[in-house]
Amino acid sequence: MTLDVWDEKLADIGEQVVAARQNLLANLAEKAATAYQEIALREIPINLTYQSMWQPGELKKALHHARQEDLRRGVTTVGPHRDDVLVLLNGKPARTHASQGEQRSLALALRLAAHRELGEAAGQSPLLLLDDVFSELDPDRSRGVLSALRSEQTFLTAAGALPSSLNYNARFRVQDHQIVREV
Repeated sequence: MTLDVWDEKLADIGEQVVAARQNLLANLAEKAATAYQEIALREIPINLTYQSMWQPGELKKALHHARQEDLRRGVTTVGPHRDDVLVLLNGKPARTHASQGEQRSLALALRLAAHRELGEAAGQSPLLLLDDVFSELDPDRSRGVLSALRSEQTFLTAAGALPSSLNYNARFRVQDHQIVREV
């Protein structure tokens, strides 16, 4: 009987969460496509689709239908925590059809899109932190990343060599467990 109360709350809040996610995804789509084009240095169609296991307004019904299986498994199998975003690159699922470089470029494009969206919402661009950003990227994509970051305040880390075209204000190296500033 208490599950009915919890399902009611999950359904109400879950529908709100999904609506907010869909709105955010719609706002990110164009920014992600632009960022990908900046990084990959070519225009390839990108589609972002929110995937849910139920139709809008029907989460409560979906929870009810899944109840017996959920009790058997000891987990809630339906809800916003089970949703996903399908990323299509040139009409094909990026998860299975994109190369490592393309997947890395997409991940960076999505991070840049979210960063730009947050900057618009906040009225100022926050600091962008990118860890080992150049791994799995060829020199052209590395240059594209640098071009895409030209107006951002960014903190980059890299395990390998930095692109020769990198123009930076400060560079630090970790040596013998100490941080050394390079000139």
